[in-house]
Amino acid sequence: MSEENKDLGDKAEDAFDAAKDKASELGEKASEKFDDAKEATKEFAEDAKEAASDFADDAKKTANEFAESAKEAFDTSSTENKKVLAGILAIVLGSLGIHKFILGYQKEGIIMLVLGLLGFFTCGITSMISWIVGVVEGIMYLTKTDEEFYNTYQAGSKPWF
Repeated sequence: MSEENKDLGDKAEDAFDAAKDKASELGEKASEKFDDAKEATKEFAEDAKEAASDFADDAKKTANEFAESAKEAFDTSSTENKKVLAGILAIVLGSLGIHKFILGYQKEGIIMLVLGLLGFFTCGITSMISWIVGVVEGIMYLTKTDEEFYNTYQAGSKPWF
């Protein structure tokens, strides 16, 4: 029986060695697959990072273009609207100086308002002078181009004539 046990022990040892070799072989294959998967993941991550960066750059470019076009549209429409509004108010209600307030000239608007109201309540000439100034300024506002109006009265801050 000892011979039989020895044969079984040898067979068990051979089976163990075969299993160990097979496990080692499978481990190497798994390690290779893991390395391949790791490399593929790294490449995918780099591609995704590059795509995200490109997308972010495109989004920034589009946002900047939109902001510039919106600013241009707003600047154009606001100066034109102020020009027309200030011009019409200067002609219609010039003695009250409302057009000065529209353009942001509070001090000049208060002066015209006081002169206009003082002349209105006392039937004085100050109201007539204030009204003439308003009509002249209204005509000047409406006859200027949008760019001239903006440069003179909004950017240049020219309060009178």
